[in-house]
Amino acid sequence: MFASSKRISPRGRTVVVTGASSGLGRACALHLDRLGFQVFAGVRRTSDAEELAVASQSGALYPLMLDVTCEDSIGTAAEVVADAVDGKGLWGLVNNAGICVSAPLECVTPAQMRWQLETNLVGHLAVTQALLPQLRAARGRIVNVSSGLGRISSPFLGAYASSQFAKEGLSDALRRELKPTGVDVAVIQPGAINTPIWGKVSQVGQDVLSASSRDIADLYREPFLRFLEMNENRALTSSTRPENFSKAVTRALTAVRPRTRYSVGSDARATNLLARMLPDAVLDAGFDVVSRGRAKRVPSVG
Repeated sequence: MFASSKRISPRGRTVVVTGASSGLGRACALHLDRLGFQVFAGVRRTSDAEELAVASQSGALYPLMLDVTCEDSIGTAAEVVADAVDGKGLWGLVNNAGICVSAPLECVTPAQMRWQLETNLVGHLAVTQALLPQLRAARGRIVNVSSGLGRISSPFLGAYASSQFAKEGLSDALRRELKPTGVDVAVIQPGAINTPIWGKVSQVGQDVLSASSRDIADLYREPFLRFLEMNENRALTSSTRPENFSKAVTRALTAVRPRTRYSVGSDARATNLLARMLPDAVLDAGFDVVSRGRAKRVPSVG
């Protein structure tokens, strides 16, 4: 079923965007601000808050100090939002904050896995729980940002993909549980987009590998470093831009009947198609070709 083409006006509606310090979150917060939403942009550093306030076209964007892994920070932020909406409720929550641990799973420590899940999954649920009273009051929207890796898991991105697979399941359950209250839940699945996260991904991956025992690291070093290079190149040459992501979030927030999922970029759409059509053995063979260096690029997994 196709979503209605009618749109809801952003005027007088408040949204919270987590992870707005840089990259997709920052672009999205500023885009929603330009459209007329009252935007609370979640950041962790004062310097990022100051930069966002200056960049705001309306001058009304509110940088919200928010660390999604800290219960006290979440509680304080929820109180700030509740005071600001003053009984009118919160129209939208965009759960965008996230990190990416890219490394062979044998090298990922339990602490690193917890960090990955705490930020990308548990933190999203905690923020959602804290803001749900305000979202219910407005019969608003939750927009969870996943990726193509929520459908197909790539080698060397197992920790990250685990968080995205789980986020997809979390979103499905939330959508079904909250439907009777009038709160809609949508998922945004962006593919590769050139943002600062890719440099961080490569650095974290190399740090994880360097901290592993030499005999284990040597098993993976060559294909893993090749993977990092190909993945970064794919993002650099991607035709998908942050504004494409921001527009998809806008559609999820303003459609009268939002879709359950919005894929952003041809690679994300291709991943969804491959996940539905190809058996595991065929996908495994494709990744094997890449890992052995017989292909020039990583399959499009977002």
